[in-house]
Amino acid sequence: MHRRLIQIIQSLPASNLLLVGDMMLDKYLYGNAERVSPEAPVMVLHYQHEELRLGGAANVASMLATLGAKVRAIGLVGNDPAAEDVRRLMQKANIDPSLLVVADDRPTTCKLRLVGAAQHRHSQQLMRLDYENIQACSEALAAKILSHVEQAIGNCDVVCIEDYNKGAVTPGVCRAVIAAAKKRGVPVLVDPAAIADYSKYSGATALKLNRSEAARAAGIPIESPSDFQPAAEKVLKQLNLDAAILTLDKQGAYLATREGERRWLKHARPRQVFDATGAGDMVLAMITAARAAGADWAESVALGNVAAGLEVERFGTVPITRAEIVAELQAESHDHPGKVRTLDDLALELNVHRSSGKRIVFTNGCFDLIHLGHIKYFQFARRQGDLLVVGVNTDEGIRRLKGDKRPIITEADRLGVLEELESINYLVKFDEDTPLTLIEKIRPDVLVKGADYPKEKVVGWDLVESYGGRVALAPLVDGKSTSAVIQRILETHR
Repeated sequence: MHRRLIQIIQSLPASNLLLVGDMMLDKYLYGNAERVSPEAPVMVLHYQHEELRLGGAANVASMLATLGAKVRAIGLVGNDPAAEDVRRLMQKANIDPSLLVVADDRPTTCKLRLVGAAQHRHSQQLMRLDYENIQACSEALAAKILSHVEQAIGNCDVVCIEDYNKGAVTPGVCRAVIAAAKKRGVPVLVDPAAIADYSKYSGATALKLNRSEAARAAGIPIESPSDFQPAAEKVLKQLNLDAAILTLDKQGAYLATREGERRWLKHARPRQVFDATGAGDMVLAMITAARAAGADWAESVALGNVAAGLEVERFGTVPITRAEIVAELQAESHDHPGKVRTLDDLALELNVHRSSGKRIVFTNGCFDLIHLGHIKYFQFARRQGDLLVVGVNTDEGIRRLKGDKRPIITEADRLGVLEELESINYLVKFDEDTPLTLIEKIRPDVLVKGADYPKEKVVGWDLVESYGGRVALAPLVDGKSTSAVIQRILETHR
């Protein structure tokens, strides 16, 4: 399944997504907690710096944009400096803020967190100060929100509703958004608020609920795995959904669908939870992006699990990138360390390395009897970039090239020896007479061959140079070759 999930992430389209919800600004004020105040038994925070981030539904928009979606955000902001900060941060994150509705009678929801560090380390949130008006917005403001929804919904692939119960997603607004989307055949994914009555979400495509929200919505305490299915089924049926998704912290997530699928998707590995803030937002963003890419429910929830796991290891709300998710999936898919990959798996991993700026070096050969010449050759190749990929001819391929008496060492043994060489990062077998197919798929930054070949005789040199790569010719070590080793062995045993 990991390969399929990686393929989904790497092929996420630039989907048009509409996000409706409670927009917020997260403000972090960092300082060093140096002493106790002489005025009262409280810590004194010596100001160091501050940071602004998108929060609430705006954070979900940021996460969707980081995954490659084109996002239009609809919600309320005040007529205040915080609103300008939200717009500026949205534009910086490639989110369209033009449909935000200005409310003169309420502030932009802002959460100010005081974060202290002891002796400039071990940062910890000390206090949060909220600026907000949580009353339901007026009918006039609701009408403006719905007018913007009608304006944007005709050109979107999925609608997200992120409800924090801060006044924008009133029952009337919520029902109208769901109805407008259903009329146009657009799916609606909802992250509900922590409220008593969930009826306003009826008819949505899917709800993503955390443990407490699911227990409240279903009227069933969720204390053990035996409670997952009945709670999910009750939410599914009562709200007329296509899917109910329960997020269960370290226990992963539970999925129930209208078609009868019932799956408990567990986390692949335990997490060091640094800060759970934003984990639910990340799940909704990932599931939405995956569904827009054509992933099924189980695949989407599995990806949501991975993204949420990465999120809880960060401080505050931090959008997770596609490259980070792919790297995590690759790490999960390998039960033991090793360097041998199939070509498809290798290409996926190299894409991640390349996205982080690493230069890929490629060389190939039979490497039948490993000798000092090979070692020097690999060391030279590795110095040309950051990662060295070595293509190794199969036994059958060598027999076609060199005759029935070669190779001396089988491919399994040759690969086993090469795996132990520090200079090599990846190994891939190939059966063709030339490595051109490997080079076409790997697209190395540097192609290495021995200096006994002129550049124009190196297979793939023109392809590599066509996209800006280069060819490096490794100096030969006199008297060191596999043929010479074999000849000396034969002479010794005459």
